[in-house]
Amino acid sequence: MSSVLDEVLAANAAYAASFGDKGNLALPPARRFAVLTCMDARLDPAKFAGLAEGDAHVIRNAGGRASDDAIRSLVISYKLLGTREFFVIHHTECGMEFFTNEVMRGLLANSLETAELTSEGFRDVGKGPGSRAGEFVEWLTIADPRQAVLYDVLRIRTHPLVPGSIPIYGYIYDVKTGRLLEVEGAAEAGKAR
Repeated sequence: MSSVLDEVLAANAAYAASFGDKGNLALPPARRFAVLTCMDARLDPAKFAGLAEGDAHVIRNAGGRASDDAIRSLVISYKLLGTREFFVIHHTECGMEFFTNEVMRGLLANSLETAELTSEGFRDVGKGPGSRAGEFVEWLTIADPRQAVLYDVLRIRTHPLVPGSIPIYGYIYDVKTGRLLEVEGAAEAGKAR
């Protein structure tokens, strides 16, 4: 076993030993909201949003983008589990700002090994073979962080499966201060109708 696997299993054993009555939490989130945010390890939605287990749905992907799958999860969240508000929370210094679709496609075509981030961007340090399958993926990279939040709020707001009664908020989490910064125009774009 790897040391990481050992650490995870030991942490889980300690957690399970003091699990208490968490097995009785209800399926719907108690605070009736969902958060769409980035998978970046520097973000802990439970801490920055004051969440306890059972409070809210947290949907994470690279960039916190309103992809088809993220919207699928949001629709399930409200339709079947009663959430009434959505938050889109991107963050500063997001890795999705450091490459484009073309860069990612080129890196994957050269090698499937991990690339290196340099001051000039990502660089392939692996040996082939690569795969051209990345050419068929929209990587949802971010050129302008504030615009990306607005776009994602609008994409959710105008999606035919999302009711107008759900307000959608747009924020950027500052990785240097821990503060949520409201994106100008996001409240208006995401307001309930």
